[in-house]
Parts: sequence; C-alpha cells; structure tokens
Amino acid sequence: MKRIVDLIKKLYANDVMRYIFFGGCTTLVNLVVFWGLRKLGMNLNIANFISIVAAILFAYVVNSRFVFQQKYSSLMEQISPFLKFISARCATMVIEMGGVWLLADYLGIWDMGAKMVTQVIVLILNYVFSKFLVFTKDKTGGHSA
Repeated sequence: MKRIVDLIKKLYANDVMRYIFFGGCTTLVNLVVFWGLRKLGMNLNIANFISIVAAILFAYVVNSRFVFQQKYSSLMEQISPFLKFISARCATMVIEMGGVWLLADYLGIWDMGAKMVTQVIVLILNYVFSKFLVFTKDKTGGHSA
C-alpha cells in the first residue's frame, strides 16, 4: 500500500500529470453534461455550449487550486488570472463548437464521437494556454497572472 501512496505522491508532484487527471475530470464534466442535455432533447449547439461553460467553470477551480497550485490572498488577486483563463477557454470553445458542428452536423459523424474527437485537441490547447499564458510563474518562483 505504501508503494501505491508513494506513486500517487510522485505523480501528483508533476503538474502535467495533475493536468491530465483534472483535465480528464473536466472532460468528463463536459461530456456528461452534453450527453444529459442531448438525452433531454436539447439542440446540439445549445447543449454543446452549455456543457463547455460548465466545464470551463469546473476547470478554473481545479486548475487554479490543484494543477497550478495558485495561492491568492484576496479575491481581487484572482480576477486577472480568471479573466485570462476565460479568454483562453473562449478561444478553445470556438474550436470545440466549430469542430463538433463540422464533424456532427456537416460530416454526419455521431455527435458524442464528434465531441470526443474535439476534446483531444481542446485538452492539449487548454494545457498550453494555462501553463504559459494564465498561471505563469514570476521570477521569484511564485505565480503571477
């Protein structure tokens, strides 16, 4: 059991591994909300938009707190990184919305399949944006926004 705990601690110490885990959780939120809304009969594009917004809000919390381990002393300190995060995610939302539309509506691919394919691209881009644009380390070793 100690070996498993040590392995988990070692993996958790790496921000890429944390991102993969919490990115997977974010993707799950996105897919489950999308699936549920589609099962309720919601329009493809509206369901996609709502699921992406839910995933973005979830992602900010887990990325800020667990992946990039930001420490803020006030709510005001969170505004700049939150706005950068939302801006970056809006860019990938356009890619995701367009990708799902292109694959599902235009090319006729199963909507959940189209959603999953676009998730791979979005997951990679979101990590790059978060790591290098949103949760960047300053010269003192801390994080800045």
